[in-house]
This record gives sequence, structure tokens and C-alpha cells, in this order.
Amino acid sequence: MRLPKFVYRTPQTIAEAVQIVADAGPEAQFVAGGTDLYPNMKRRQQMPKTVISVMRLQELNQVSGAGPSGAVIGASMTLTDVIEHPIIKRDYSFIASAARTISTPILRNMGTIGGNLLLDTRCNYYDQNYEWRKAINFCLKKDGDVCWVAPGSSKCWAVQSSDLVPVMVAIGAKFRFVSTAGERMVEARQFYKDDGIDYMNKRSDELLVDIHLPPTNGWRASYQKLRRRGAFDFPVLGVAAYIKYGERVHDPVATAPGTDTIVDAKIVLGGIAPSPVQVNESAQALIGKPFSEEQIQAAAEAAYIKARPLDNTDFVYQWRKQMARQYTIRALRELM
Repeated sequence: MRLPKFVYRTPQTIAEAVQIVADAGPEAQFVAGGTDLYPNMKRRQQMPKTVISVMRLQELNQVSGAGPSGAVIGASMTLTDVIEHPIIKRDYSFIASAARTISTPILRNMGTIGGNLLLDTRCNYYDQNYEWRKAINFCLKKDGDVCWVAPGSSKCWAVQSSDLVPVMVAIGAKFRFVSTAGERMVEARQFYKDDGIDYMNKRSDELLVDIHLPPTNGWRASYQKLRRRGAFDFPVLGVAAYIKYGERVHDPVATAPGTDTIVDAKIVLGGIAPSPVQVNESAQALIGKPFSEEQIQAAAEAAYIKARPLDNTDFVYQWRKQMARQYTIRALRELM
């Protein structure tokens, strides 16, 4: 498979980058590592006429801040650099851990954190070469008028398959976008939409500049990933868990010190729907209670009930639903 023809631009500043995309219009697209865009272009799934590289923009290649005050990660930081950065390893180790599960070392050397957060949705029917898709008739996501996963549906069910998206939604991260119209900050939980085609709250002329992580005081997070092989594969289920403890309360009647109580919690499932699925019922099973095995089991059961994977990725979808329970248990036990 060969790339189609396109114009390649290498701006030196953010202002120049957003001006180029504004002038080129909807047929332009930003690229960083290109590990998602270029294969999609070879399969004729995306066909930008102008490709604008942001890999060398200095502001997009740095980490600032730290856990106590919150950190900012440039969107063009490679996954390898994110994994190895001392601030991320020390204060946000769960991000480094989740990033380490993405693809292979060689691709992590090129792929970026921003690219993983803007990853195209995936599907067994969509992720084939052009000739294969043409032979069965194209799908709703690209060039066709039917979803082959759910033929009676008017909605595309391609799956959000990023490993970092569930984590960012769970911890309450924010994304900063810049365009010629100015800049805006978007919460991760509001950024992703439950539609396999229109899956991001982002305009085509906006550039993701950086990711803002909240201060780490009083909370912890973890991520567990299900896939067929121990490397390379996309997640067919991802579970991000987040818990925050309140202040230790002492009961004057009791002789023992008080117990840490969970004041906030989130369980977010990835790899089973066009957008990350936040399971509020799992959170309610944890909030207001001490962290115990009983609460973990209740939260896992709620995640199992809420999980409704479709048959458009690897493994039998009924088994993936069963695994939502087990991987929620793993994610929470890691925090215990």
C-alpha cells in the first residue's frame, strides 16, 4: 500500500502551524509521529491534501510542573519520552504504565501522547485495505451507507481504542487547543463523543498543544488492559480506576484511629464503544465507604452490568463483557 500524494509542511511555531491549517481548510491535517495517520492514508481512510508536521514545535515537546501543583505534557512528546520522564514516572506513574502498554518500543519512539488521545476509532470492517472494503461494499464510517457491525443502525459503532483516553477521563485531565480564533481548554470527559465517525469535540483547524494533569494530592489511579498478545495489540477492553481519599476521621468513642474513606471515585471503560464509558454505578459502590474487598467486588459487578461491547474487535464480545468485571477488580486492587 502506498501513500497518496500530499503537500508536506513543517511550521516552526504554533502560530505558523494554525495559520497553515486555516489557509488550507478542511483538507489539511496535523501529524506528529504519524503512526495512526499514515497507515490510514495508505488504506485511503483519510485523504488530506496538506499534512502539517508539528513534531518539532518546541512548546509541544516539554513537560512542566509536578504532582503537587499539576503538570502539563506537550502533545508531541513521544510515548517513550512520556514513559521515561522523571516527573511522570514519579508523580503520574499510572500514565507511564498505561503508555508502556501501547504498541511496541519502536512505534512508541515515534507515536506521541497527543496522537494517542486523538486516535481514530477502529473496527474490523473499517480497518481493512481499500480493496477489501470495496469488495464487501464500503461501511458507514467511510464511503458507504451501512454499519456492518449493526446494519440496522444509523450510527457508526467503531470503537475508541486509545489506552490513555480512559485514564485522562478518569483523572479529570484537560486538553488545550489553539487555532487562529484563539485557544480553549476542554475537559477530557467532555471531549469524546459516542459516535464512531464524529468522535471528538474538535474542529479541524484546532491544534492540540498540551495536556493538563490535575494536582495529585489525595488521589490515585491505575489502568488495566485486555488484548490477545502482550505487546503491539490495541485494547479490546481497558479499565481506568481513580479513587480519592478524604481526611481521616477519628471516632472519639472508638479506641482505634479512624479509617480512610473514599470521597470520590471513577471507573472508566475503554475499547468497547465509540467513546469511553464512565460507570457511575461503580463509583457509587465506592464513595463514602472504606476501601475494602467488598466494595471492589460491588464496583466490578456494576462495571460488568454496564459493559456492552460489540462484535467489531478481537475476541468474542460476550467474553469481553465478562472480563470487564475481572479487569475492574485488577485495577482497583492495584490501588488498595
